[in-house]
Amino acid sequence: MTGTRWHLISVLVFIRELQPHNTGPLASVLRSLGVEAMLSSSALSLGFLSLATLAKAGTVTYNWDVTWVWAKPDGYGRPVIGINGQWPCPSIEATVGDTVIVNLNNKLNNQTTGLHFHGISQKGTEEMDGPAGVVQCPVPPGSSFKYQFVVDAPGTYWYHSHNMGQYPDGLRGPLIVQDPNDPYKGKYDEEVVLSVSDWYHLQSLDLMRGMLSPTNTRFAPPFPDNITVNEGLGSRVNFTKGKTYRIRMINFSALASAMIHFDSHTMSVIMNDASYIKKEDAYMLRIAPAQRYDFLISAIDRDKRNYPFLISLDYNRDYTNSTLGVRWPLNYTGYLVMDQTQPLNKVDVVNKWKPIDDSHFKNNDGSGILGPYNQLIKLDFKFCLDKNGYPRACFNNLTYIDQKVPTLYSAATTGNSNTNPTIYGQVNPFILKSGGIVQIVVNNYDEALHPFHLHGHNFQVLDRPKSGTGPWPGRDTNYANTPPERDTVTVNGNSYVVIRFKADNPGVWLFHCHIEWHVEMGLTATMIEGPDTLQSLTFPDDHINACKAGGTPYQGNAAGNTNNYTDTAGFITVPPTNYNGAMYLPSSSKRSRAGPLLVF
Repeated sequence: MTGTRWHLISVLVFIRELQPHNTGPLASVLRSLGVEAMLSSSALSLGFLSLATLAKAGTVTYNWDVTWVWAKPDGYGRPVIGINGQWPCPSIEATVGDTVIVNLNNKLNNQTTGLHFHGISQKGTEEMDGPAGVVQCPVPPGSSFKYQFVVDAPGTYWYHSHNMGQYPDGLRGPLIVQDPNDPYKGKYDEEVVLSVSDWYHLQSLDLMRGMLSPTNTRFAPPFPDNITVNEGLGSRVNFTKGKTYRIRMINFSALASAMIHFDSHTMSVIMNDASYIKKEDAYMLRIAPAQRYDFLISAIDRDKRNYPFLISLDYNRDYTNSTLGVRWPLNYTGYLVMDQTQPLNKVDVVNKWKPIDDSHFKNNDGSGILGPYNQLIKLDFKFCLDKNGYPRACFNNLTYIDQKVPTLYSAATTGNSNTNPTIYGQVNPFILKSGGIVQIVVNNYDEALHPFHLHGHNFQVLDRPKSGTGPWPGRDTNYANTPPERDTVTVNGNSYVVIRFKADNPGVWLFHCHIEWHVEMGLTATMIEGPDTLQSLTFPDDHINACKAGGTPYQGNAAGNTNNYTDTAGFITVPPTNYNGAMYLPSSSKRSRAGPLLVF
């Protein structure tokens, strides 16, 4: 079997470029071998490759046309953004050390686009991180863009658009990096990827226009219409009694966290985001938008039936505060199918959610607390109004406003001035010195729970007290000796979180709330790390061509001034009122990213 597996891998690697559209006799042979599901993308899916333990580091290539697709994931038809005319979008699969190449062609016709590879460190390839207006220009319709990077750490990741709020419209998918040195190797038999998401019947631009209106005096985000698992309804996972399964769970949601419970089965958590932890048994999990958990489930065999699992979107804005009322009572029942002859007629009932506190997890390698820190960044989060009276979200009373020149391009083209945060405009910039230990404190003055994500880094979660604790007292307390690491952390309502990381990855990295609607309200800061290193950075031709095709300046300060970098004339200091989110500028700025909404 091992020899056959190695042989098939060699064939797949060889023909991946030769048969990008999955046609021809070899594709038929592979389908006859039972790998039909692996042939869903324009490049042969590499899901089959991930099964190999003998494969050496190599290159995995995907050729993707980003297109509009008509879909009905919950029975309600609407346009979604798919890949190669299909939706759900395909997975990216690789092994640690592989080079991943995604050749992206924008065929949306009416919107720009781009991809972010959530959780991937992008060490040495900071220009491939993906946020439009930050590390690249948005990719205009009819243009192409090549992403190329090495996956240097194993885990469950995902990719999604970081442009115009497109990922709630469907442009998202799993990114799985296999570990040849998996510490849990031999402890499970098979893997299953489960995604959960809130779902909307309207397109994102329409939803944002309602949210970013002066009539939205409560700063309310769009509330979802439904909940989906694996981008649909009625999920069934076939289990074999006596086997142990590794579940890779991803929350694709734009707004809602999800509670998870499996009837009669314990979840043994082994990873949070893409960081191994000491195994923790949990009966209930809470997974915030953009977070991931890997856990083991052993299929019990004590009775002859199938087992339901329950996934519920947050029943209030902060599950730790019982005084908050129900916001959206959306529940999802799926099944672990042990016996195909038995009915699926039982519903999993949870009377009170009590998810495990993930801030108490311990890292798997026993590494201690980083420190002492030599840079402290304190971010006070509140909702706010801009100068036109439009609802926004602020760090330290400043909201993120997209500028004319992508921030990384400014860092690379302004010489020694790139250490001056003024040149970057109102992107909430912070300059990080290479090699330093950075501590970020987020004070959440809202009553709801919020997930925050740092690009380019995993970080240690040192402190996350309960709701109602109030702001950080200004001093460090007794932190756990082996804190968990992750890339997306929740902060409880009216409370704070303390995280710490080493600035060992030069680049321009966003730190933002991963409620997508709050990104579009401006709840974002920018970490400009090791700017002295970035002065020598160059960009691929297709990246510059995307800027030229969209009329986007790509040199100089935030306004495109290449003579006097500290001249703030031309900086964008007030969001335009004909406005579709913080990561978007209208056509008057020559950076149009959107046309009319697509209708079928």
